Amino acid sequence: MAKASDRAYETIRAMILSGELESGDQLGEEALAERCGVSRTPIREALRRLESELLVRRTDSQRSFVADWSLDDVADAFELRAMLEGYAARRAAERMTPEALERLRSINARVRVAVRATKPDVDGFLDGNRDFHALILDTASSRRLSGLLGALIEQPVVWRTAQHYGREAFQRSHSEHEDLLAAFARRDGDWAESVMRGHIRRAFHAYSDAHRGLASLDLGAA
Repeated sequence: MAKASDRAYETIRAMILSGELESGDQLGEEALAERCGVSRTPIREALRRLESELLVRRTDSQRSFVADWSLDDVADAFELRAMLEGYAARRAAERMTPEALERLRSINARVRVAVRATKPDVDGFLDGNRDFHALILDTASSRRLSGLLGALIEQPVVWRTAQHYGREAFQRSHSEHEDLLAAFARRDGDWAESVMRGHIRRAFHAYSDAHRGLASLDLGAA
């Protein structure tokens, strides 16, 4: 049962994070069970896990929907990320090893290839960005910090933010990673924390600008 539940959880979570399931979509247990190839019981368990991660909301009538985050909700998430990932960057800088630094450089080289393509490779950017931040968190060596950040780093808003990046925004993100690498190479925790906080705040404003732009387009279309 645990394996079936895990499989359902991973499948539904991936559908939400990729945007295949959008904010406000109802999550029917029968349809999800068919999609995941499991019975409805593992689906219920998977939905409870996703609800605890704020990816799913349940109504009083016990129906489940993909969570719809307001701009205030998103601002809170990014503010928490800035504080926690800033601290993670400080810890990582103080614990950085040559091996970890080389792995970070290799990952950011992948990001560079993605953002410098004729048409920026959004999926490649997202994969590299996720791996880069995950390795920083791993190097920080704090299980408690990992637990707190786990539900924030891969929220759907991260995916949606990248969908609205222009070439300049992609390249700026890569450049900020380079600044982090410079701080890590010198094991300068203050510098690393400062860069990471700014990196996350800029990402929030990119999302906020896109959100307002899309809202304006929706109003115009109406």
